[in-house]
Amino acid sequence: MKSVIRTAPGGPEVLRFVERPLPEPGPGEVRVRVHVSGLNPTDWRSRRRALPPGVHEQVPHQDGAGVIDAVGPQVDPARVGQRVWIWEAAWQRPWGTAQEYTLVPDAHAVALPDHAPFELGAALGIPALTAHRALTVHESGPGRLASGALHGTTVLVAGGAGAVGNAAVQLARWAGARVITTVSSPAKAALAHAAGAHRVVDYRTQDAATEILSFAPSGVDIVVEVAPGANTALDLAVAAQGAVIAYYSGGETEELSVPVLSSLSANLRWQSVFVYTVPPAAKQQALTDVTAAVDAGALRVGEDAGLPLHRFPLERTADAHTTLEQGVTGKVLLDIV
Repeated sequence: MKSVIRTAPGGPEVLRFVERPLPEPGPGEVRVRVHVSGLNPTDWRSRRRALPPGVHEQVPHQDGAGVIDAVGPQVDPARVGQRVWIWEAAWQRPWGTAQEYTLVPDAHAVALPDHAPFELGAALGIPALTAHRALTVHESGPGRLASGALHGTTVLVAGGAGAVGNAAVQLARWAGARVITTVSSPAKAALAHAAGAHRVVDYRTQDAATEILSFAPSGVDIVVEVAPGANTALDLAVAAQGAVIAYYSGGETEELSVPVLSSLSANLRWQSVFVYTVPPAAKQQALTDVTAAVDAGALRVGEDAGLPLHRFPLERTADAHTTLEQGVTGKVLLDIV
């Protein structure tokens, strides 16, 4: 089968297009014929790091979508032929989705309804699960998201034109929240509107705090934050009493310095969200809720959904990594079938 591997850390040039034997699923595993592989920033960041001890080659990419074509022992044989979306394929495993067939634990291949295209399935994974956690981490327990669950809540999504931001806008709208988002250009504003944001603020040409508070005079209840270090002052200025600032990203040297008394008097919660180590119960709830959103047609991809697609063939995986690393707006995908 055709596959992309790396055997050392480095830039896109360490990604090699190779032929590998077709793998057989082991106990509790399924084999998926991958149709589309989805890229995320963690893919190029992890590419720069050394392989884990004992791992000699790594197939990149956590997310993807395709069809189960074989199952191992302890897996229902009826799953063969099922359309699925894949999450965390390469997390602590050597098998990612940048290949024609991949092996994942049974639970990491989630049923994808017939009306949902493979490109949507490949764009779920990290972005949708991260957005779900950011929108529900204020709850006690795993945190459930459903249609109407955030009614009466105001959500601020920083960077609404990014992949996680797009998923957060769509999920928050589905859950009944009032959604405002910040962007850095008119083109990105158009994408955030297409995703469903009620209000979009271009922070480079507008006073973001004034615009946000005009939309939510009592402040916002949840902030889905992509740049906590840069946006600390803005988040403090617009947070409602008891708000949660859920941050999921940051630069390599970015630091978060929180004024204690301001946060204390407002009972603010600054919450990290790292999707790979989210508690298992919360991860399972996210899978259930994201599946429900897909079934309801509440999650979409493409220009008209605010998430342009940039597609590459498998043999151009290095170019796809370069495009993503350079900060392209939208979702980068590999078409494998």
